[in-house]
Amino acid sequence: MADQFQFGWELSGAGWATCRIADGLSEQVDVVSYCTDALADLLRGVKGLYGSDAVQRFSFDLEPAEVRWVLRSRGSHVDITIHHFPDMLTSYNAPDEKGTLTWSSTQPRRVLGHAVLSAAQSVLRLHGEKGYRKKWMEHPFPTAELEALRRLHLRDDRCGQPHDVPLP
Repeated sequence: MADQFQFGWELSGAGWATCRIADGLSEQVDVVSYCTDALADLLRGVKGLYGSDAVQRFSFDLEPAEVRWVLRSRGSHVDITIHHFPDMLTSYNAPDEKGTLTWSSTQPRRVLGHAVLSAAQSVLRLHGEKGYRKKWMEHPFPTAELEALRRLHLRDDRCGQPHDVPLP
């Protein structure tokens, strides 16, 4: 379902973002809070798939719930699972299995990397760094994480899709 994979990240209000992931079979939509540096955590997690760490974990605060993403490298593919926990304050050290599995898919790393990179670039293009900071409030736009993911994606993946030029 790599040809039907979609990912989106949109700032949807002061301190809120809508995160959408879909693979042609199912989709998950979460409204993510600024209480964590969510977009930076996402970019770092995907970037980590280009290193030696086979598993990447990060969470989004839904106030009060948590969604925890687990990315597992499987050669050139990535198993993506999303687990829901009712309260982020009490689930911090809970094993993944204690949460409810709400979405899963396996995608080529190049497809996931490109989709996340494109979504983050769209946010930056639409809002700019100052506009992002004004809307996200607690955290600046994760420019370094975006550039690191772009560099690794262009170096290691044979994506075959157009890429935006680096933004100032």
